[in-house]
Amino acid sequence: MKHHPENDPKYQGLNVSKGVEKPPTINPYLKEKHKRKKYSVDEYVERILAGDITVLSQAVTLVESSRADHQQLAQAIIERCLPHAGKSIRVGITGVPGAGKSTSIDSFGVHLIKQGKKLAVLAIDPSSERTKGSILGDKTRMERLAVQENAFIRPSPTAGSLGGVARKTRESIILCEAAGFDYIFVETVGVGQSETAVHSMVDFFLLIQLAGTGDELQGIKRGIMEMADGIVINKADGDNIGKANIAQNHFKNALHLFPLAESGWSPEVLTYSGYYDLRIVEIWEMIDRYVAFVKESGYFDVKRNRQSTYWMYETINEYLRNDFYRNETIKRLMPVLEREVLGNKKSSFIAAKEALDAYYKKG
Repeated sequence: MKHHPENDPKYQGLNVSKGVEKPPTINPYLKEKHKRKKYSVDEYVERILAGDITVLSQAVTLVESSRADHQQLAQAIIERCLPHAGKSIRVGITGVPGAGKSTSIDSFGVHLIKQGKKLAVLAIDPSSERTKGSILGDKTRMERLAVQENAFIRPSPTAGSLGGVARKTRESIILCEAAGFDYIFVETVGVGQSETAVHSMVDFFLLIQLAGTGDELQGIKRGIMEMADGIVINKADGDNIGKANIAQNHFKNALHLFPLAESGWSPEVLTYSGYYDLRIVEIWEMIDRYVAFVKESGYFDVKRNRQSTYWMYETINEYLRNDFYRNETIKRLMPVLEREVLGNKKSSFIAAKEALDAYYKKG
């Protein structure tokens, strides 16, 4: 036993405390943690149709899961919810970093909820794991919207291919519509091709821009400009109003260079302030005009049908790709073929054909 000098008789006046008892290494409350209830497909559907946000959130988690049993359950739920979907207005929202997307969504959402509408906010962010960027600007940037009873804010999966993340978002839209949401916002958080993915699942595509950053048109891809059904210039307040008006004219002039969209709609360019909630009403009047315009012409349904077909083929492509790379024969063969290609022993095309032949067991 270790000698403690403080216990020597000559230190009789010294009282030694026993000290603090070492706490357990396992959280004693862990075993009391409430286990999430498992529902049947019927129970999921019934509760989603009743607008149960908690169960809707659990169903979206199933959609995002890569587990085979979760996917099977999710697909059964989606199939049952599909007849009850399609009644919302889907709005895609994109913009350059720092344009104020999260602040704008907060303002837009509060405006809609004041009109008695229900709003779901989803995101497409396949790049967040690589960039370590915020997902959906975090709910903290949507302070007012996050506490609204009729708002559902769902961050996107933090990893995966763009096609995979986008497909899951598309399926989440169906569940949100079945739950009775009037508007679905789909925000693109990543950059690059995610705008195209968002455009392929929404009715109205809104591009948020900033003024006073130099050449307003610099760095704006022609493709994104052509996809936009409306362009809105944020932070048009205070000393920035003049710059916002100049940027508005620049974008209007640029849009004249593009051919008229297939819908027949001429994109509008508006200024507003998401932070101060200025001219938010005008933006929604523009979106309402667009929806009325395309519904009257029949383009609204044509576009939705095209999108449904597009996602059918995208899903087939994704399943085939995943099945290919998960194949045990392919897992063993690919490193060998890759070395042969890098060693100039085989061309890329011959190696690819050999891999496919092995997959289809032709070779």
